[in-house]
Amino acid sequence: MTWKNHLTRILNIEYPMIQAPMFGVTTPEMVAAAAKAGVLGSLSLGDLPADKCRELIQTTKKLTDKPFAVNIFVHEIPELSDALRTRYNNAKQFAENLAKQHQIDVILPDIDSITTPDYHDQVDTIMAEECRIVSFTFGNLDAQSIERLKSHDTVLIGTCTSVEEARILERSGIDLVCVQGIEAGGHRGSFAAEDIPAIGGLSLLAQVYDSVDVPLIYAGGVYNAKTLLAAKTLGAQGVQIGSLLLGSAESALQEFEKEKLRNASESDIVLTRSFSGRYARGIKNAFINAVENSGQVLPYPYQNKLTGPLRKTAKAAGNTDFVSIWAGQSLNGFSSASTTDIIRKLIDEVEEKP
Repeated sequence: MTWKNHLTRILNIEYPMIQAPMFGVTTPEMVAAAAKAGVLGSLSLGDLPADKCRELIQTTKKLTDKPFAVNIFVHEIPELSDALRTRYNNAKQFAENLAKQHQIDVILPDIDSITTPDYHDQVDTIMAEECRIVSFTFGNLDAQSIERLKSHDTVLIGTCTSVEEARILERSGIDLVCVQGIEAGGHRGSFAAEDIPAIGGLSLLAQVYDSVDVPLIYAGGVYNAKTLLAAKTLGAQGVQIGSLLLGSAESALQEFEKEKLRNASESDIVLTRSFSGRYARGIKNAFINAVENSGQVLPYPYQNKLTGPLRKTAKAAGNTDFVSIWAGQSLNGFSSASTTDIIRKLIDEVEEKP
């Protein structure tokens, strides 16, 4: 297989692969290990405050001198209305009662104590740190941010889950589009938070390829040579690897979470809004079941902020029923090898194909 293409030239990488920016999983060490394998590492900044973004970027720079992307969330923040305040208090009471039933001692935040950072502050930090590749999800950057970043010679990678979202990104001047299928692990990159497109990845990829004139990256279920080559056949210039790296040595997941992944079956994987308020695919557990049955789900980021302390407490206790363990539909054994070795094994497998 010929690896070099437009994507590798734009990103200055050896192989057209991207390590997925998995918030809560990706570490600076994972980014550096991916870069060592000749692919693009991605540092997930999510909605972290600017000072934390700066710290993570600088840590990553100390570990690798190769290009890496930074990834941010560009979602809209719902207005804090009286109705939302009431919903929050009800959801908080429900979560506190559920935690108490399961002998989990946790204090959940009041709505007025929640901070919701603006991604524009992240853009300022990204530019100050001279990051030249920026990917984003949950929508599109505003026109001013696009202009600022592109004037700084920054490559922009948007995420789409429908043809229309891809067209919006193309019209905005986004350089590369990551096409995310419904089977991908973790959060949907959809512009909408609730009424999301539910389109199979390979079908979506083929349609997007016929609809836009932008280099495409495919994300969703890529875990071996066959899945990678299928994406290439349907028009992707590169692939994004996420779930394949969840069990890696550099993953931020704890061993009890990795073990849960290794024992999961396809029927354990569900799409849910219960932990964050946005749809994400992962392993169902007691918390997901209870919230789905109750209907007590707040919009992102309020649900995410509400459940944060609960997830942190459960993680410290090794309790898989109250942590979010995201994974896609393609279960793969979740190797504990280094990110570098996992990616190189995939590259070798592709090269062995006739």
